[in-house]
Amino acid sequence: MFIIELTYKVALTEVEPFMAEHMAFLEKYYGQGKFLASGRKVPRDGGLIFCKASSKAEVEALMEEDPFVYQDLAAVRVIEFVASRAEARMTALLEA
Repeated sequence: MFIIELTYKVALTEVEPFMAEHMAFLEKYYGQGKFLASGRKVPRDGGLIFCKASSKAEVEALMEEDPFVYQDLAAVRVIEFVASRAEARMTALLEA
């Protein structure tokens, strides 16, 4: 399991024009079962994505497709973790 943290490098007004393309990027990987949850940080200086992937290298490669990344609008931090306990509705996140 991975948490992807995006932190904007530029003002939100520079990010907004790429939001539709970013949402299409998210939808692609939700459709493939890679992304499990995503949303804005508070305050709105970036966002988080929960991702299920086989390796950190895989996550880093797919993030290169995000317009926020390839337009150099956001920095990316990838955090790997093993979920060892989860609330009943989230047990599918537990590693085998």
